[in-house]
Amino acid sequence: MEVLRKFVQSELRNPPTTLAPSAFVSSAAEETRRLLLSAVSSGNRLPPLTVKLLHGRLLRLGILDDLYTYLLRALSSSGLHLHVLRLYSLFPKPSHLALPVALKSASRLRNPLRVGEQLHARSLKLPSDSTPHILTSLLSLYAKCGLLQHARSVLEEMPCPSTVSWTALITAYMDAGRSREAVAVARDAFASGMRPDSFMAARVLTACSRVTDLGTGEAVWRTAEREGITSSVFVATAAVDLYIKCGAMAKAREVFDRMPEKNVVAWGAMVSEYASNGHPQEALQLFFAMQAQGVRPNCRTVAGALSACTQLGAFDLAQQVIAVVDWDQLLDNPVLGTALIEMYSKFGNTAEAWFVFQQMRKRGITVWNAMVLGLSMTGHDRSVFALVGQMEKSGMKLNGMTFMSLLYSCTHAGLVQDGRRYFHNMTQLYRIAPRIEYYGCMIDLLSRAGLLKEAHRLINEMPMQANVAVWGALLGGCKIHRDAELAEHALKQLILLEPWNSGNYFMLSNIYSNSGRWKDDAKLRLHMKAIGVKEVPGYSWVDFDGKVHKFHVGDNWHPLMDQIYKKLDELSMEMKAIGYKQTTDEEKEHPLVHHSVKLAVAFCLLTTRPGEAIRVIKNTRVCTDCHTDIKLISRITHREIIVRDNSRFHCFRDGSCSCNDYW
Repeated sequence: MEVLRKFVQSELRNPPTTLAPSAFVSSAAEETRRLLLSAVSSGNRLPPLTVKLLHGRLLRLGILDDLYTYLLRALSSSGLHLHVLRLYSLFPKPSHLALPVALKSASRLRNPLRVGEQLHARSLKLPSDSTPHILTSLLSLYAKCGLLQHARSVLEEMPCPSTVSWTALITAYMDAGRSREAVAVARDAFASGMRPDSFMAARVLTACSRVTDLGTGEAVWRTAEREGITSSVFVATAAVDLYIKCGAMAKAREVFDRMPEKNVVAWGAMVSEYASNGHPQEALQLFFAMQAQGVRPNCRTVAGALSACTQLGAFDLAQQVIAVVDWDQLLDNPVLGTALIEMYSKFGNTAEAWFVFQQMRKRGITVWNAMVLGLSMTGHDRSVFALVGQMEKSGMKLNGMTFMSLLYSCTHAGLVQDGRRYFHNMTQLYRIAPRIEYYGCMIDLLSRAGLLKEAHRLINEMPMQANVAVWGALLGGCKIHRDAELAEHALKQLILLEPWNSGNYFMLSNIYSNSGRWKDDAKLRLHMKAIGVKEVPGYSWVDFDGKVHKFHVGDNWHPLMDQIYKKLDELSMEMKAIGYKQTTDEEKEHPLVHHSVKLAVAFCLLTTRPGEAIRVIKNTRVCTDCHTDIKLISRITHREIIVRDNSRFHCFRDGSCSCNDYW
């Protein structure tokens, strides 16, 4: 490159005015030839000015005819595609080596088809118009134009298509969004005996991943193993993605662990998939292992790690994840901004979520929706409606996720008329076809408000079969408004849909016993025993000092359990002193004071600083008495207590809850 730099300086300082003397031509020609061949063979991209100066010297020295193919390659690699095509057109009988370069440059044009067809027609006059190199270039050009049938016809002209040719056609189908056909082409290629290189194997594995074709993908991976190309980071990463997309996490982990070199894409895929499939601890282990190896996480990896922290209720770990993110980068990255807003919202920290939202410089619809949903989950219903109003005023078009958040807010605030209006606007004004989740929200809204017949009628009118969530929403309303007959119908549907769920059987058993239907209750319990149905216990967990502490009803295993029970006794005395009396016990087999959520709250009161917020996650719905107790505990201890159950968020402050006792 130093030689080329000196050449450019020489040409610019001493621009020729006449042809060089014949005595000088030979040595100058040899020097120019050496420079051009060296630059082209090294694969380095020359600056456009350098290539143009070389072109000028070739013309002056009269050696352009000998070296024009190399000049075309240099021009093409420098991005001077129009220059390539003009020069190619000046030669009446171009070399067959020049045509692929011209075809490549034509494919880089905005509208390549017309020029490409002219080049194709001209190529038919060449004595060697059907060389693999020329045909592969033609195939790539037609693929770029979206003429996949033409590209396929060119491939079929080849007596023995190369790996490059097959890969070009496979890539063309993938770029056109026709991955299933790309996989079919790959099968034809392997059936013909073609041996893949690492680039082709990676492309085919990616195509299989897009259509979740595990069978073909595994066959490609075995072939890659035989060819010794599985050590390629691109092939291995594509295989990891294939196994993840097909739900084979064990095989994905096996391939990942065997990778000699792991790139950020592979790390991110594993972290995200573990997080999204309910394996948060594995996700965080990989995330911090990635950090230890000095690999900087991308936005997908950070989002997966934040999701894992949210699932574990590990707020301190989430803060460690956030620490690796560049704040300035975050403000311009909607993916990271959305992940952070969702994380803070799910920890009940709406103020921090709002701060991130306000600071974001790029607010797409996903960022707005994340904030709307965050406010909705934490019971800030008025703020939800106000923020959606801002979206509309700013010209933002509401989408299905926005309406989902609005319906959720209406459900938990009991705003039936507003919910009906939003559902109508979504379907009639915005032309959004409601999915089953939207119907579930409407049925939940109607059921909670006591409009059980209307809710049941909507289930029957839905264009799809009701799922567990829909029947569960109706059942919740029946339980609130004590409609035993409709509750029995809903529970029977739930048992048909998920016969392994013990909660459905126990709820039906309670309805029978409360209605005096002892024979039906006894018959149901015999059936449960016969099929081996066992109750799944409720539990709660908290994150403290980087460790998850899990509590079950009536636990005795925790090393601080004596202190926990003592703390609960103290709280019980204080609650009685202000006139509280227990009304019901929804977990009848255990004293109310031993419910898992209260054990977790007592543990946090013992281990956290005074005034520090307490965060608890529960796998089932918080019972009525525990909800009342925690409201009082928040007032007695002057603590903010955030409980996330399987229904919603409860932010307890000064004796009240953000759900307004409607959950």
